[in-house]
Amino acid sequence: MKQSIKKNVFIQSYGCQMNFSDSEIVASILKDDGYKTTSDYTNANLILLNTCSIREKAEETVRKRIKDFKKIKNKKSDLIIGILGCMAERLKSKFLEEEKLVDLVVGPDAYKDLPKLLKETYDGRKAVNVILSKEETYADINPVRLNSNGVTAFVSIMRGCDNMCSFCVVPFTRGRERSRDPNSIMKEIDNLNRLGYKEVTLLGQNVDSYLWFGGGPKKDFLKLPINQMKSKITFANLLENIAIRNPEVRIRFSTSNPQDMQDDVINVIAKYKNICKYIHLPVQSGSTKILKLMNRGHTREWYLERIKSIKKIIPNCGLSSDFITGFCDETESDHLDTLSLMESVKYNFSYMFFYSERPNTYAQRKLIDNVPLDIKKKRLQEIIDLQQKHSLINNQKFIGTTQEVLIEGISKKSNKKFFGRTTQNTVVVFKKKNEKIGDYTNVKINECTSATLIGEIK
Repeated sequence: MKQSIKKNVFIQSYGCQMNFSDSEIVASILKDDGYKTTSDYTNANLILLNTCSIREKAEETVRKRIKDFKKIKNKKSDLIIGILGCMAERLKSKFLEEEKLVDLVVGPDAYKDLPKLLKETYDGRKAVNVILSKEETYADINPVRLNSNGVTAFVSIMRGCDNMCSFCVVPFTRGRERSRDPNSIMKEIDNLNRLGYKEVTLLGQNVDSYLWFGGGPKKDFLKLPINQMKSKITFANLLENIAIRNPEVRIRFSTSNPQDMQDDVINVIAKYKNICKYIHLPVQSGSTKILKLMNRGHTREWYLERIKSIKKIIPNCGLSSDFITGFCDETESDHLDTLSLMESVKYNFSYMFFYSERPNTYAQRKLIDNVPLDIKKKRLQEIIDLQQKHSLINNQKFIGTTQEVLIEGISKKSNKKFFGRTTQNTVVVFKKKNEKIGDYTNVKINECTSATLIGEIK
């Protein structure tokens, strides 16, 4: 590629927060290689789609998006289209065969190789690197904050997952679990603090499983001598150290796995004001039978004990969850177990889906996707309806109270209003006064919907 040609990259992210965080890492790597990010793909000579494989629909969305670039690809001979992330890792070079417009396929652990791979594509060759790493955490990369509001930021603390849920492709697309050096995490948060960011969200496939013992896959920890094991840093240790070191920065984290969330983490959340009183604790099903088929590593009873501990230690804690309905062999009785668990917990909100079989997972290889689609959709709607009922009940409890809100931006429905979130992660909309984005303000809650609190600045 000639040096005189402008290097403009358009990056679009799909799926979980980890993908959005990874896109910021990619932007940083490409910035060092002379690229500038653009929000207009027609101005780009490099288009990157950071993909998700968690559900079939997510992959279909990416394939449709690729077709959108056909006209511009025909007009711009130097345009390179690349696929990043989980879909790239799952399909590998097969993606190049299936999608002729694609020039580049790069998995989540190979982003540092992008400059070299791009040189291959500009020489007229297709390029692929989807080798999973047992070490890579991108700890030495200072992410470029894409589409940033200057208030909130993601900070990745670990990569990969060892849990092997039977329905999930993540262990195959993101590799083994390994934690990031805590010193590099602290350094990144210190820098965000200096830049004026007011909130960070610590990210990982399973943050409660964070374990620093010098690097490498978590499974290697058990091979260490006893004296080295004692110097480990757990998620509770990390969370507390961040809270103490940056008392003016609000801290969130995602995602947790029930079997790994111990009381030490819950106690740390309760202890520090700047750690948000909100926990996302995916359960997926209320049936112990289905949880076993899903290989979730916990039972219904274990999960409810975790919820009980959270509510006891943090009485005002906001709770959310994930649900997959219509999993293999799910009966109406299993579905009713899910609804009864929801009635017991009464989540503030949840992410809800019907089961979508994913290639090469244990469920796809060993179990039968035997719940009819119409039944899946019916059960999903019942879950959604119940969650909306609970969300409204929870939000109504805030009416008449005054909540501290971090102002994150302008309301989508009115430029005369701000929006922000409470410590429980509930969205609040209110009329502007003299405050500005990034300020904390006290808002009296006057009314609500199932999704939003509506109030006025006190």
